[in-house]
Amino acid sequence: MTGTLISLISIVIGIISANIFGKFYENYTFGFKGNTLIGVFGSVLLIKTFGRLGFDPWSIMNDGDFDAFRLAINLLVSALGGVLGLLLAKKIYLKLNK
Repeated sequence: MTGTLISLISIVIGIISANIFGKFYENYTFGFKGNTLIGVFGSVLLIKTFGRLGFDPWSIMNDGDFDAFRLAINLLVSALGGVLGLLLAKKIYLKLNK
């Protein structure tokens, strides 16, 4: 597994988590396209921020070794980023449309 593949999997996890959260909580949805975009950006933002602590894809593939614990943390943070991105976008949307 390469760092690029891990990055792509993280982004897909963010997309899936944002769409599933939007499906279960109808108040926070922006439709499929909106949830997908927010999932991508929320996931990337949180992964980039959290990756500075050593959970970025290239740290997971440290010199050819594979660290499953770091991958699990990376995927969990990616899913959390998709959900938090959706919550933040809805909060901003409601503030601007008051």
